[in-house]
Amino acid sequence: MRTHHTVTLLAAACLALTGCADADADHAGMSDEGRPTASSPAARQSAAPEAPSSAASAAGIPPSPAPEQRAIYLAALNKIDPEIVNGQDDKAISRGLNQCQSMKDEKDPTKRVESTNRRFIGPNHPDGFGPTKAAFILAAVQTNLCPTY
Repeated sequence: MRTHHTVTLLAAACLALTGCADADADHAGMSDEGRPTASSPAARQSAAPEAPSSAASAAGIPPSPAPEQRAIYLAALNKIDPEIVNGQDDKAISRGLNQCQSMKDEKDPTKRVESTNRRFIGPNHPDGFGPTKAAFILAAVQTNLCPTY
């Protein structure tokens, strides 16, 4: 029970820190949540209907992030530990999108952190980065890739 509270607190703190860091930045065409506004080119580009994205959406996988959001997500992961991305940006994005899919129906914060720890591994962390970093990774994933999950 004590671990559950610690992990939940850490995840909430990370969400607050990540959200506040981006809210103060003046990004043209971006909402306060870091998502493209309806009038921005990024929003118009991501709003184009595609058959593969609707199949992915039905499976619970959110669309790939816009270039600016992608950069923010990768920077957040690199702040936690550079080994998480480890120069493999596409792999970090893919793992994040897969994490979104797995947590869409999983509401238990402890199980979400556990699955994040299993999914995000590195050369020196073959068993994951541990529950604390996993909670921060989860917060970065949820904030930047699937905020509605």
